[in-house]
Amino acid sequence: MNLNSKIYVAGHRGLVGSAILRTLVTRGYTNIVYRTSGELDLRKREDVLRFFEAEKVDYVFLAAAKVGGIAANNDYPADFIRDNLLIQTNVIDAAFQCQVRKLLFLGSTCIYPKFAPQPIKEEYLLSGVLEPTNEPYAIAKIAGISMCQSYNRQYGTRFIAAMPTNMYGPNDNFDLKSSHVLPALIRKFHEAKESRSPQVEVWGTGTPRREFLHSDDLAEACLYLMEHYEDNEIINIGVGKDIAIRELAELIKELVGYEGDIVFNASIPDGTPRKLVDVTKINQLGWKAGISLEEGLRAVYSSFYQGDPIKL
Repeated sequence: MNLNSKIYVAGHRGLVGSAILRTLVTRGYTNIVYRTSGELDLRKREDVLRFFEAEKVDYVFLAAAKVGGIAANNDYPADFIRDNLLIQTNVIDAAFQCQVRKLLFLGSTCIYPKFAPQPIKEEYLLSGVLEPTNEPYAIAKIAGISMCQSYNRQYGTRFIAAMPTNMYGPNDNFDLKSSHVLPALIRKFHEAKESRSPQVEVWGTGTPRREFLHSDDLAEACLYLMEHYEDNEIINIGVGKDIAIRELAELIKELVGYEGDIVFNASIPDGTPRKLVDVTKINQLGWKAGISLEEGLRAVYSSFYQGDPIKL
């Protein structure tokens, strides 16, 4: 990408999209386009096509998606499969129709089989049953990956697909009904400290292990892949280390300065037992994550508590 290439960041207000936008601006890219969902509903095919025809985009970072935690996926399965299928289908096809030079589609490591061997290699996709709590979302994302690969084979497009691990960072979702585990824990412990609550409930048994990647690291990886990766196969983005939810809760408790007890609610589903990705492929390509979990958590909590912008 040249600094004056026209770049479209789909989903620029979200956790991932906002990080990509910040990174592009920091790097000196000056011709970036984006739209809010109110300005452009990516679920509407004709509107998306008109946008691409008018803007004549060179590169696309497709970070727009309907995302959420276990509760949201469980409560709104139809919304997750419908909205994601519509968004990605419309953007990918419009990118082809309007001859976009290259597109990066973001999948997710949560769409790998529930009991995939650890660490998860790229070739494990579709090798086993999916995690039931997010199956509709996973099916939609797998369809997006297949769509990119199919367009490449049939039309010679340059559409690549990456698989980021669990994300956290600025612009995260702290809504307890729809957020992922890390921001939910930050909010729970902060509010418990403020209200002097004697205990904090953590969903599940605390035994599942998760890997967490700061969104600024993901943004750096996305730009790196746009410039260096041309393979038709997916590629993992992660840190190569994981942590038990119980350990994460203790870490956040200490960071927040909460002095009460942690109670695990085993009646809530744990989800996938472990989710650690194999990052050999992207590491060999020349990229590695640089932000430690402790460093990232401090910055995220500072922003949540004080409302300050996060800078790493």
